[in-house]
Amino acid sequence: MSVPSELKYTEDHEWVRIEGDEATVGITDFAQGELGDIVYVEVDTLDETLDKNEVFGTVEAVKTVSDLFLPLSGEIIAFNESLEDEPEQVNSDPYGKGWMIKIKLSDPNEVEALLDAAAYQEIIGG
Repeated sequence: MSVPSELKYTEDHEWVRIEGDEATVGITDFAQGELGDIVYVEVDTLDETLDKNEVFGTVEAVKTVSDLFLPLSGEIIAFNESLEDEPEQVNSDPYGKGWMIKIKLSDPNEVEALLDAAAYQEIIGG
């Protein structure tokens, strides 16, 4: 199971890549494995500014629908539209082509509260 060390993580099984004052967000390899085959990703919060831990969308798998929680406060500035036609990219490449949103950070200090790869590994029993 892949947990790239350069990323940050949440207890809700999302990963975060920080680039300046922007963050790219997706769900982890562990999360996609638990969910199974992903058939739909919905993000209807594009161009909205949300607080940390607010729901920014949902991911639908064959067996279940899960809310997606914003790991950092900010404005959602991009949605990976390729997921509309190919939601299975979340399964096949969760840290690459399966990214979900980009956020313009409201409070860069919130990054410090995210988990590093080692702490996330402990949560998932790695």
